[in-house]
Amino acid sequence: MPEERLNELPANHHSLALGVPISVAPGMLHVLAATGGTTVGFKEGRTVLFGRSRPDVHVCVGEDDLRISREHGALTCRGDRWWISTLGRLPLRLPESRLLFRQDEPIPLQTGYTPLFVRGSHERLHLLEVHVQPRHGNRPPADHHAPTRPPRTWHLTSVEKRVVVALAQRYLLHERHPIPLSWRQVAEHLNEIRPDDNWNHKKVERVVTEVRNRLSGNGVSGLTRKEVGEPIGNTLNHNLIRELMESTTLVPPDLRILDHDN
Repeated sequence: MPEERLNELPANHHSLALGVPISVAPGMLHVLAATGGTTVGFKEGRTVLFGRSRPDVHVCVGEDDLRISREHGALTCRGDRWWISTLGRLPLRLPESRLLFRQDEPIPLQTGYTPLFVRGSHERLHLLEVHVQPRHGNRPPADHHAPTRPPRTWHLTSVEKRVVVALAQRYLLHERHPIPLSWRQVAEHLNEIRPDDNWNHKKVERVVTEVRNRLSGNGVSGLTRKEVGEPIGNTLNHNLIRELMESTTLVPPDLRILDHDN
């Protein structure tokens, strides 16, 4: 058992990409996986373990995937930062496609939101979300009675959501220079996870075009050929993905839609 039991987050807690309460203490760490997570205060030497073995870690990741190590990684408070290290055999994938291996030195986490991934069996991607509150710096004055201003999210059908997540997966993985997948690549990926749906590149294009046209009709710019001009390239889909992510219609946990087991 971990030496220290921490404040738990339930499995149905909203994605940390949507933010954390502004009232939390400076330096506080939030960690969340599909099975739940934890919230811990800033304290020198404090360590949060994550991995496959639920009894031995604070946050369980990839519990049913034997490629994930029992203790796969650690988040440690040292100095004035939280540091991430890999303990397992498989590397952790950080934003901008950076891989952190077991033999590498720990690296400091940035304040704010950071998604971490581990690629397991059958190309499964296990996500660990991390959010670090700033330790220093000015903050806006608190207004505890003001209503929260949520972002404007866009409604997507279950089919549309699956298609645009496949299209945008490089963005959701926080690759350094992401581009949308091609129609054919999206169709191939969808046929791998749902072979009975019989996807092809024309069917994918129709779905994405319908989403673009709907958002364009609701005032989102940069989604039509007339606005962008030639050559088009990936611009329309790039602009669509950026809008869906900036509005939090798409967040990294949506990659679980592409899990072969879903």
